[in-house]
Amino acid sequence: MAIDIPRIQSALKDDRLDGWLLYDFHGSNRIARTICQLDGASKLTTRRWYYLIPAHGEPRGLVHRIEPHSLSQVPGTREVYADRQQLVDGLRTIIGDCHTLAMEYSPNGEIPYISLVDAGTVEAVRGLGVTVVSSGDLVQRFEAVWNADALATHRSASECLYRIKDRAFALIAERLGSQTPTTEFDVQREMVAWFESEGLITDCPPVVAARENGGDPHYLPTADRCRRIEPGDPILLDLWGKHPTDGAVFADITWMGFAGPEVPDEYAKAFSVICAARDAAVAAVTSAASSGRELQGWEVDHAARREIENAGLGQYFVHRTGHSLGQSVHGNGVHMDDYETHDTRRLLPGTGFTIEPGVYFDSFGLRTEINMFVGQEGAAVTGPIQTEIAPLLPT
Repeated sequence: MAIDIPRIQSALKDDRLDGWLLYDFHGSNRIARTICQLDGASKLTTRRWYYLIPAHGEPRGLVHRIEPHSLSQVPGTREVYADRQQLVDGLRTIIGDCHTLAMEYSPNGEIPYISLVDAGTVEAVRGLGVTVVSSGDLVQRFEAVWNADALATHRSASECLYRIKDRAFALIAERLGSQTPTTEFDVQREMVAWFESEGLITDCPPVVAARENGGDPHYLPTADRCRRIEPGDPILLDLWGKHPTDGAVFADITWMGFAGPEVPDEYAKAFSVICAARDAAVAAVTSAASSGRELQGWEVDHAARREIENAGLGQYFVHRTGHSLGQSVHGNGVHMDDYETHDTRRLLPGTGFTIEPGVYFDSFGLRTEINMFVGQEGAAVTGPIQTEIAPLLPT
């Protein structure tokens, strides 16, 4: 897809920026490479390059003499350098009279997904009299915003995931009812086969975590590391996938089950707390979207985390509230995070993300995860919402 210079320049003017300075060395900046269409193996670059998209005027590139065609696929002029003084002079030339430039930089490294330009390079640009600001919201506009087709792929993938979830819980119930020994890994293998039958791809097998294994937020069963599912176990399923089509985006859900007819109060009460946290986060997003109020990622995390802290379980909620969704399961947009980072990026129209609070103890763990999409006139959850842990056996 051709780079849309007029659209980028419009965004720069909206944000009162003089330009977007893209920089890469040897693949260090995946965002810059994607924007400049250098993300293919046949477009390897081994020398530093810069590409300035100014708010006004023609883009300007700076490339090494032995790689003069590095930016031939994008519009604009190109300066060529060889030695380090020519690099400095060339950078000064392409920057021109720009005073405030966006780069893949995050103050104090707060958002590592954006913090891709090394400190020395930022210093060099500042040394030319430039104020460097984060390109976080620009990246969202051109890397994280879904079009109508992408949203359709997300909704379709979501429907597939919910069907797989239902089949997994039905399988566990059937095995428990027939007293057939079944491990987390056994269920995971069946789910992998169902992904294929549903036409989904993923970067990792789904999580099937029973009892204490649910207390590890990133637990994955393997043939050598798994436990048998027993009556009385809380069971966490976390699954994510997308369709194998160009531009398709991920869906990502977590659902809780209980290997018995009646969920114990210990699990039910803790689950009600994380549901309240999830609902508070959803309310914060929908309220801001409907009123047109700007909302940043950290505020959503704060809304959810406050509910869990007020219930006395704050120390057991050990990760952010949600992450961006895109063509990768962890996308390049805003995360719902005031815990691991302080994400000040805005929730922009056209972006999708997860809401997934959880609590994790030594003996069990619980999480609820849904997906949201912010449209031009409002925001909505894109699939069913779990309100109670699902008992898997009849009373």
